[in-house]
Amino acid sequence: MEKAGDVQTENLFSISTFDGRTTYEAIIEATKDFDPMYCIGEGGHGSVYKAELPSGNIVVVKKLHRFDIDMAHQKDFVNEIRALTEIKHRNIVKLLGFCSHSRHSFLVYEYLERGSLGTILSKELEAKEVGWDTRVNIIKGVAHALSYLHHDCVPPIVHRDMSSNNVLLDSKYEAHVSDFGTAKFLKLDSSNWSTLAGTYGYVAPELAYTMKVTEKCDVYSFGVLALEVMRGRHPGDLISSLSASPGKDNVVLKDVLDPRLPPPTLRDEAEVKSVIQLATACLNGSPQSRPTMQMVSQMLSQRI
Repeated sequence: MEKAGDVQTENLFSISTFDGRTTYEAIIEATKDFDPMYCIGEGGHGSVYKAELPSGNIVVVKKLHRFDIDMAHQKDFVNEIRALTEIKHRNIVKLLGFCSHSRHSFLVYEYLERGSLGTILSKELEAKEVGWDTRVNIIKGVAHALSYLHHDCVPPIVHRDMSSNNVLLDSKYEAHVSDFGTAKFLKLDSSNWSTLAGTYGYVAPELAYTMKVTEKCDVYSFGVLALEVMRGRHPGDLISSLSASPGKDNVVLKDVLDPRLPPPTLRDEAEVKSVIQLATACLNGSPQSRPTMQMVSQMLSQRI
């Protein structure tokens, strides 16, 4: 285990608050050498485990699949380390450390009690616990995180895989953007061409015919995510009808809102409408016509 931020010649970084070797051994012991009973999720390139260390600290360990530890997928591993050691924001998951070893390659994160937003929205009882004001705050948190990545980081960072499964919630339902394996650092003097990445249903339409990555790709994904939070499920075909006439106040609230919740109060209704209007603007088919995440973040803060 190495320290996050310390560049090593052999591997890369590590852990900020724990002794590396001791923590490595503690994680192996806490998960019984990554026994499936401690697995709390599966990702594209690895499994996620919950580990309680002897100190009482609970951490999340994202372990890469053995067959993914090759040069191609090692790049995703390095990307996530680079991104998360260079950024600090309350709405972005904290990387505590990592291990790059011939036997195991894994990342260690802070533990967030409520898990992924996608999982919560998919469960009837849990979704009912997340009221309109909480949902608006979740969307604001994601907007603030993306604004920070796009406008406060040098070089700018594009997440490229914004989806409800990559938003984690703490005990107070505060949003934390996670999973930076496909993140791209934009080169200001380059065209930034790349292979296609992201989750089906959230990927900006222009990436179907061009591989040029810009911040506006994240803006589109954010629009999909914001509607999903309001609707309680992926907006699906609703996206095409909304993006066909951006800026027009033609949204019927009952078609967009989660029927599992009671109708919003007058106060909540104004906030919900603001979110839906901004989300719709983010879905504009023309990337240049979408707002920046900085604009979205500021507008959400001002209106709500």
